[in-house]
Amino acid sequence: MDGSSEAARSGRAGFRKIKIFDTTLRDGEQSPGMSMNLPEKIEMARQLERMGVDIIEAGFAISSPGDFENVKTIAETLKDSVVASLARASKLDIDRAWEAVKGAVSPRIHVFLATSGLHMKHKLNMTPDQVYEQAVEMTKLAARYCADVEFSAEDATRSDRGFLAKVIGGTIAAGATTINLPDTVGYTTPDEHYDFFMDMRERVPALEKVTMSSHCHNDLGLAVANSLAAIRAGVAQVECTVNGIGERAGNAALEEIVMTLFVRRESYKAETNIHTEEIMHASNMLTGITGVGVQPNKAIVGANAFAHEAGIHQHGVLSNPLTYEIMTPESVGLKESNLVLGKHSGRHAFGERLKRLGYDISKDELTKVFRKFKILADKNKVVSDSDISALVDETMVGEGAVGESSVGEQSIGETAFGEN
Repeated sequence: MDGSSEAARSGRAGFRKIKIFDTTLRDGEQSPGMSMNLPEKIEMARQLERMGVDIIEAGFAISSPGDFENVKTIAETLKDSVVASLARASKLDIDRAWEAVKGAVSPRIHVFLATSGLHMKHKLNMTPDQVYEQAVEMTKLAARYCADVEFSAEDATRSDRGFLAKVIGGTIAAGATTINLPDTVGYTTPDEHYDFFMDMRERVPALEKVTMSSHCHNDLGLAVANSLAAIRAGVAQVECTVNGIGERAGNAALEEIVMTLFVRRESYKAETNIHTEEIMHASNMLTGITGVGVQPNKAIVGANAFAHEAGIHQHGVLSNPLTYEIMTPESVGLKESNLVLGKHSGRHAFGERLKRLGYDISKDELTKVFRKFKILADKNKVVSDSDISALVDETMVGEGAVGESSVGEQSIGETAFGEN
């Protein structure tokens, strides 16, 4: 197989369209400290829809009266995205899920049941035959309510391949239109994940007639890499969250998957419907709602993702951003790169910052101020614009004169190659 299916083909010629299934409001909210009230969930859901998310999993309707109301209200509010509710493979769950999403323009019931031997024995206390029968019967029930039914085989990547294939075939015949094969505990690796999906496609030809989906957790830090491997293997839907929030170490990060497909589109021959310039807004909205920020070096949305302190990097970015940036800040919703001034910064970036602050000084004056800046930068981790203004004002009025240094001009922030 070539890693593509006719059911998944769309978009520009030769490119497959990858659906983004966002579970920030369900799986993401399950992580400690991430709970949201109804107004916050609606605000986040509207931003996800504005961003172009294809399917929004609004919650787990049966988990509480509050979550039912959240899912129901979001379903009745959104106009473009599919709205899904999670449901265990039980009649009570599926009934409740349908009650919550039936008012949506495009409703989906998302049914799940574990298929690994570990889960069947120690969590479900069910035999494989019982699991198969329940998966099929409950998928049939969901399909009687709703034309859009997703079945997830929980812990799929640790399941017996033969049994998993049987369950997949049975649930497709029962009416599932999307089959999701989650790496529930983040155990697999990219090569394994690719082989896993290719094997399932060989074992279950009916998968070519439905949407195949991947849902990866980040316990080994491989959720995004595994999701991309699944795309290479032909999946047409990836399940992810904004900022990668979720159970334990989190889910695959939406922004990383989307921007990888955006930047490396020719490598994957795949694209999404996401309006990438809305990514930072979504990330900042989520951190504002939950109060939980992202690490500074987080890819795409971290504070340092488009920040440069090293002089040679700053010089390169000022000359041509492509020297050190593989995507533009504007492409994810930022106005510009952030040139951080610290002890690693060089004269070029320092001079550009002075111009932005409105200073027009001579080369000799720049040398004096730059020397003072380097001394201050050795003491402070970051030098602010107000610090720089104070240094310029102090130098220009002759206060605290620098004097002649025995250190050569080239040795302060510069090398024979230009800048540090």
